[in-house]
Amino acid sequence: MDYVLSILSLGAINGIAVLGLAIFTGFTGMFSLGHSAFVGIGAYGSAILTYYYFVPFPLALLAGSLMAALVGLLVGAPALKADLRSDYFAIAILGFGEAFRVLVENLDLTNGARGLPGLEPFSTPAWIFGCLALALALAFNFVRSPLGRSCAAVREDPVAAQMAGVSLFTVRLCSLAFSAALCGLSGGLMAHYLSFVQPSMFTLTQSTMLLAAVIAGGMGSLTGPLLAAFIFVALPEALRMAQMWRLAAYGLILVAMMVLRPKGLMGYREVWQLLPAFRGRGDGRA
Repeated sequence: MDYVLSILSLGAINGIAVLGLAIFTGFTGMFSLGHSAFVGIGAYGSAILTYYYFVPFPLALLAGSLMAALVGLLVGAPALKADLRSDYFAIAILGFGEAFRVLVENLDLTNGARGLPGLEPFSTPAWIFGCLALALALAFNFVRSPLGRSCAAVREDPVAAQMAGVSLFTVRLCSLAFSAALCGLSGGLMAHYLSFVQPSMFTLTQSTMLLAAVIAGGMGSLTGPLLAAFIFVALPEALRMAQMWRLAAYGLILVAMMVLRPKGLMGYREVWQLLPAFRGRGDGRA
């Protein structure tokens, strides 16, 4: 049971970051290949506060999320102001993610490539699943708010949204900040669950896995990517008996899912819309 609980806890931690990216990619239509950097900012921000300055864990967790959101604003403002298209923006954020990793590898405060070991395991299952519930509630409120509906409008047709009076820059920047905050929350929980943090945890591979969960779960859904995040954590463990063929089988399953379900697991629907009582009440589009 401890092993199962650990898998569920890791899935929930990743799920919080996936929820953040689902807002930015799924509901705003902007791709990102560098969101692992925001996870790293939250992880290092909260870890440094508890490791060096003995800040209470809730405050450190909040500070790490706010740090990630602030950096998201600072990085996103010039990139979005330049009106970079989705693919060019993804490359710009990818460069930021690599720059962040190199930076933390060379700072004395972060202990370089060795990272920060021996962190207190503050991230109990109660904290993790409580933060997941909070993140899910915040994400749904964001999506259903006027700003969230503007995000959906920008995703569907940026030109039409702009002609209707929607500021593409403001909507995309707010979406990025909210997305980065959830990723920072995920990073803080992860650092204090694994009891260590190091730069190799925040690479392009991690960003790709977050993006893959969003696409596999459904670009217009929140619960779909969250479900995919749990699957992506549990699936490698289930395939561990395959040893060297584990990663090949993992990739084959992903390709098969994309062929059979091109819109993802949920598409534009949420999990409860599969229930008979909710069928026919919309497809989840804002």
